[in-house]
Amino acid sequence: MRYALTDPEWRVIEPILACKSRGVPCVDDRRVLNGIFWVLKSGAPWRDLPDCYGPYTTCYNRFVRWRRTGVWYRILTAISHRDDAQVRMIDGTIVRAHQHATCIKHVEAEGLGRSRGGLTTKIHAVVNAKGLPLRLAIAPGHQHDSLDANDMLSDMPEGGVLLADKAYDSDAIRSLVAARGGWANIPPRRNRREPICFSPYLYRDRNLVERFFNRIKHCRRIAIRYEKQAANFLTFVKLAAIRLWLRVYESSCNCGCFLGPRLRCTLLVV
Repeated sequence: MRYALTDPEWRVIEPILACKSRGVPCVDDRRVLNGIFWVLKSGAPWRDLPDCYGPYTTCYNRFVRWRRTGVWYRILTAISHRDDAQVRMIDGTIVRAHQHATCIKHVEAEGLGRSRGGLTTKIHAVVNAKGLPLRLAIAPGHQHDSLDANDMLSDMPEGGVLLADKAYDSDAIRSLVAARGGWANIPPRRNRREPICFSPYLYRDRNLVERFFNRIKHCRRIAIRYEKQAANFLTFVKLAAIRLWLRVYESSCNCGCFLGPRLRCTLLVV
C-alpha cells in the first residue's frame, strides 16, 4: 500500500505510542498512522481519505489527540536522541498558505505573515551532519530568521560547529556558540568592520539543510499550508521529519557514510 509504514518502521514506533488499557478497544494504530501519512503525502482533504484506512474522523481525531498529548514530539525525540554529531546546520524556508488556511482573524498568532507572495509561513529547522532534523519550529513568513535562532540552538553541543547563511550573522548567535566552546562558521555580512574567521570549504556542506527542506516538501501537505492552526501544520512537519528518520533506521549501515568528506575531516580535527 502506498505511503504505508513498513514492518521495520512500525517496530520503531509501536513501543512509543500510548496504549489504551480500559474501555472499548481502540482502532488499529498502524492503520490510523498509515491514513495520516497518506494525507501528509497526498495533500488531500481529510474527507477524501480512502475507506481502507477507516473513517476519516478517526484518523483526524487521533492526529489531534496525539498532538495534544505530545506523542509526535516523543516519537521525534526518541528516534533522534542517539545523534551525537558535533555539526549543526540551521536555516528557514517559506511556505505559501492556501486561501482556506488564511480565513482567520489573528493570522500572526497562527504563524502566518504577509510578505511579497501573500500570506506565508516560515519553517525553521536545525539538522545534523547527515541532514536529519533535530529541532523544528514555525514562524510568520515576514519574520527574520535570526529571531528564533536562540531557541533553536539551545541544545548546541559543546565544542560543536554551526553552519548557517548570512541571515544568522549576528554577535548574539556567535556568542551563544562560543559560550559552548564551539565555532559558528557563518559568512560575514558586508557591513562588518572586524574580520571574521570563515571557511568556504566547510560551508559547502550547508546544502544538507537545503536538501532537508526539499525532501519534506515532497509531502504536499507541507509544500502548501492548508492548516488553519499553526500547531497542526507544525505536526505535519514533524511527521515528515519522523518518516525521514525511520527510513534511516531501516536502511542505515551505521558506518558514517551519510557524512560528507569535509565534515568527517572537521569532526576529526575538533
